[in-house]
Amino acid sequence: MSGTHTDTRVIVTAGASGIGRAIAEGFAEAGARVHVCDIDLAALDSLIHAHSGIGTTVADVSSPDQIDGLFEEAVEWLGGLDVLINNAGIAGPTAPVEDVTPDEWRRTMAVNIDGQFHCARRAVPLLKAAGGGTIINIASTAGLMGYPLRAPYAASKWAVVGFTKTLAMELGPHGIRVNAICPGPVSGERMAKVAAAEAEGVAEQEVRAGYVKQVSMQKFIDAREIAETVLFLAGPSGGSISGQALGVDGHTESLRT
Repeated sequence: MSGTHTDTRVIVTAGASGIGRAIAEGFAEAGARVHVCDIDLAALDSLIHAHSGIGTTVADVSSPDQIDGLFEEAVEWLGGLDVLINNAGIAGPTAPVEDVTPDEWRRTMAVNIDGQFHCARRAVPLLKAAGGGTIINIASTAGLMGYPLRAPYAASKWAVVGFTKTLAMELGPHGIRVNAICPGPVSGERMAKVAAAEAEGVAEQEVRAGYVKQVSMQKFIDAREIAETVLFLAGPSGGSISGQALGVDGHTESLRT
């Protein structure tokens, strides 16, 4: 991918670790100018140490005020915007719906879908000023099917898909393409935490094996695979792709263990 995004101006939310970091690094390696936000100070420090050319802001995407600050700093760093990657998200609670608290529900929605709205409303004027661009929202296979014991997460990710398709309709006439990527189980710290949360009464390895069995290709996904798909969609080869919810998941057959 080297040089395929030379001078493309990119914002990645939750870009200091996991999928977000893989995306940020992928763009940087391809010649883009990149600015990320995150709430994890240690992860941001690690990213800065490895990639001094990537701009950073501490910001919680659920806060409109903090997103205003992010965009002020990012535009100063980048000089404009061509690509927004709405990656920030949380797993939310693992529980039957009657045991989910209103605060847990609201927090999951605040990060997973409100955060994408807060970023998009700031990004769209910049993308229009640039003459077009790309928004890529990270959803989940849980945005395509039901997910027992994960109602807030599934509901928020279905909302991401609906948000994506609506924005694609609104923004297509302005040369702005909008897509969602729906990852399956991705190797890394976040998936390890999810597996640990679901491992009540069984071994964590058994939970992980259950995830693998749900996937036709019988594998976990690597974050770099998500990043490569993002770079394709944001580049010229993806120039006619918009309004899509693309699974990068080895084909998830079910989310019921």
